[in-house]
Amino acid sequence: MKILAIGNSFSEDATAYLYQIAKAGGDEIKVVNLYIGGCSLQRHQENVEGNIADYDYQINGEYTGRKISIQEALSEDNWDVVTLQQCSGLSGLPDSYNPYLEKLSKYVSSLVPGAKQWIHKTWAYEKDSNHGEYGYYDKSQEKMYAELTKAYDIAAKKLSAKLIPCGDVIQYLRSLPEFDYGNGGMSLCRDGFHMNIPYGRYALALTWYKTLLNGDILTNTFVPEKEEEAVDPKLLSFIREKVSEFLEQE
Repeated sequence: MKILAIGNSFSEDATAYLYQIAKAGGDEIKVVNLYIGGCSLQRHQENVEGNIADYDYQINGEYTGRKISIQEALSEDNWDVVTLQQCSGLSGLPDSYNPYLEKLSKYVSSLVPGAKQWIHKTWAYEKDSNHGEYGYYDKSQEKMYAELTKAYDIAAKKLSAKLIPCGDVIQYLRSLPEFDYGNGGMSLCRDGFHMNIPYGRYALALTWYKTLLNGDILTNTFVPEKEEEAVDPKLLSFIREKVSEFLEQE
């Protein structure tokens, strides 16, 4: 399967381990992330209109040093899946999607009509995040999650597209004692909004693998690396179990 994410740092978090997890599961895939930090749907559409080669080309979780435009990326391969998303700060503001998401979707369809389009549902910030746009949601994780859920649902219906439910998975994991940050659990974020390395990114990649490839995540053997200390295999197993349980109920 060939997957192209038109995104930003949140799709970088989501795809960082996807290739390795798929490989461990016996699936050969190509995963490309088009990265501009904080890139909104409006900027994506403006980059399409100007054919601006301003994206870092990341393949299989690795930087390449290559800059590319959306047009060039769409045209380079016969993509099976193209994912779209709003930038995190605007994710709960429905008006920020319009008209950019529909225009971008139509453009993708014009170049790769055979690709299935998915919407990557991103996640709410950590409870004590200092992100500048957290104020849109009164600095409430619960409010941000509720608002982005509404906005992504509206967007998915407009495109008749399915959601990759990363935001739902992360919010579910936060309800468990191990990741209940407000009550002494580990934060799934590393800076208040980007995902923890490796556990947050691991949960996201499992979600993509199960959703897009129906991969078996319970028995997946990939172990991500962690700087300075060993990865906890029991915690990885716990994440696999809980993500699998959640997605089976979807």
